[in-house]
Amino acid sequence: MTEKRPFLYTLKFGIVIAITAAIVLCVGFAFTKHFESKKTDTSLPVFNKDDKIRFVIDPGHGGEDAGAVAYDGTLEKDLNLEIGTLLHSVLELNGKEAVLTRTTDTLLYDRFDDLNDYTGQKKVYDLKNRLKIAEEKENSIYVGIHMNKFPVEKYSGLQVYYSQNTELSQDIADDIKNTVSTYLQPNNQRQVKRATASIYILHNAHIPAVLIECGFLSNEKELASLKDKDYQKLLALNLFASLIEHGN
Repeated sequence: MTEKRPFLYTLKFGIVIAITAAIVLCVGFAFTKHFESKKTDTSLPVFNKDDKIRFVIDPGHGGEDAGAVAYDGTLEKDLNLEIGTLLHSVLELNGKEAVLTRTTDTLLYDRFDDLNDYTGQKKVYDLKNRLKIAEEKENSIYVGIHMNKFPVEKYSGLQVYYSQNTELSQDIADDIKNTVSTYLQPNNQRQVKRATASIYILHNAHIPAVLIECGFLSNEKELASLKDKDYQKLLALNLFASLIEHGN
């Protein structure tokens, strides 16, 4: 008997070319109704309609900082870069201004040559420079891409943290959570969370800023999904559909 596949996976062959312009336009149309009610809500904080919004996609960690490590040796830094690069590509293909803080396996502590010797200061300056890149141009939206890990394997699901410094940050986080819960992870009950001082970039950002924990490397099933190229494209498209409501 043929196994009945979940609805999302019937899209597999279409998703293979997900980062083409045609797929981007189709997906954007598919999510339109999800946001229709917000388009008429004038109380929402928005940028001036004449401003050009820039999305800053920040794949966390890199170089000697691997981030979380899965039981099979999968490194968070690598998955962050793969998913961040996909999201960046989809945004650009849809005519949005987007930048990646890193495109290679590296930390950013020496990006601006602040010190001659970074001994003991690499992590501090890496975070400072990611924030500097995000804020060096007006009208930017920061999107950090990370992975989660927990000692108990049962936990899974994407979760979003937002900066308390701008009202728009929570709005963006809510849109990401709602889109992913609707189209990708229907059993995900995780709520968005306000970032504390432990998340340096969100705590110090003066622009709308969110950090996305895309899933748990400690959950074997979710890890397999996060490593799957088709799932990565689905995830990138969900994030894209959430973000374009806040760009122009």
